[in-house]
Amino acid sequence: MTGNPVSVNGRTYAWPQAPVVVVCVDGSEPAYMDEAIAAGRMPWLAGVCESGTNRIADCVVPSFTNPNNISIVTGAPPSVHGISGNFFYNPATGEEVMMNDPKFMRCGTLLATFADAGAKVVVVTAKDKLRRQLGHKLNGVCFSSEKADEATLGENGIEGVVDLVGMPVPSVYSAELSEFIFAAGVKIMERDRPDIMYLSTTDYVQHKHAPGSPLANDFYAMMDGYWAQLEALGCTVALTADHGMNAKHDPATGEVNVIYLQDLMDEWLGAATARVILPITDPYVVHHGALGSYATIYLGDAAARETVTEKLSAMDGVREVLTNAAACDRFELPSERVGDLVVTGEKHMTLGSSADKHDLSGLTEPLRSHGGPTEQKVPLICNRATPSLAADAALRNFSVFDVVLNFAEVPAQARGAAE
Repeated sequence: MTGNPVSVNGRTYAWPQAPVVVVCVDGSEPAYMDEAIAAGRMPWLAGVCESGTNRIADCVVPSFTNPNNISIVTGAPPSVHGISGNFFYNPATGEEVMMNDPKFMRCGTLLATFADAGAKVVVVTAKDKLRRQLGHKLNGVCFSSEKADEATLGENGIEGVVDLVGMPVPSVYSAELSEFIFAAGVKIMERDRPDIMYLSTTDYVQHKHAPGSPLANDFYAMMDGYWAQLEALGCTVALTADHGMNAKHDPATGEVNVIYLQDLMDEWLGAATARVILPITDPYVVHHGALGSYATIYLGDAAARETVTEKLSAMDGVREVLTNAAACDRFELPSERVGDLVVTGEKHMTLGSSADKHDLSGLTEPLRSHGGPTEQKVPLICNRATPSLAADAALRNFSVFDVVLNFAEVPAQARGAAE
């Protein structure tokens, strides 16, 4: 079907002229695609970069999964949708809380808005932690590959996923968790031809393997094959990422580069005076040990804030220490879900809580992680040309639906297939 433009969260989106597939490749530092193309492992993407749209965009800071995925599907920054990390501290209750419940969202998604307007919408994500927020108020299909075997018509809008895909449910710590998403996307596109599809992967591979490494290239080659299949089905395919990824270890020894902020707070101010929150924290910490390059600190006392700011700013590995107001203004964050100070790490440094609170036994390879502005650059690629999109436009990853729906030139044969 065709419909009228849809407006949500201050943006207006044209109705898709052909099936639109937006892919969020979790942790995809642009170098991953560049290296795989150079190695001849991504022939489809190599062609797209020549004939379509190949741009670099900025993701949301903190450069973590939840705030960026929700920004992409709302077309808005965290100051609008309210998701400031994977995890936050609620001073009113004294609780540290996961932010994977839709109740923390302050606006609707463009996915749900299009579905309410009559579009057929499908969402497939890797981990179930994101599924409920991506599917918030969505009258459509939404399931995770992690729990694909549990999908029901009532809860997920689909059943029999494993039989449809022809793959067993993969381990949550595997490249296959992401491959299942694309295999499902192709099968559903062949069978149901949805108007809009959102596919969001896991960064298990990127946490362990650098750009250009054999396993990274294998992973990107796998995705390239599925994207080619989606294009062959007449889809407009757009790619972005929720954040980049950098090495966070000593290259000589492989040891983790980390500053344990809670230990420093206790030393400088006394125990239980400050509270360090690491918004990277989620239920799946095996591949990053809850170590990222962004932290927020609750202090309350102005003198303590000045002391901590001065001391941390002088430390090697600390990129910046910002007040709540400065951080929320620069990164467009909801101030009441951010501490008194925000600390970001340099490119190869992580920020921890207390040394005894981080289990690093699951790190089987030298740590790679994310969280700060040094992981903000991500790809924004589309298999259609966008000649009316300004060459100097400052793009965000959460502009991807705007780019695809409002600027992409869709060939007549693809438009005809959609109708």
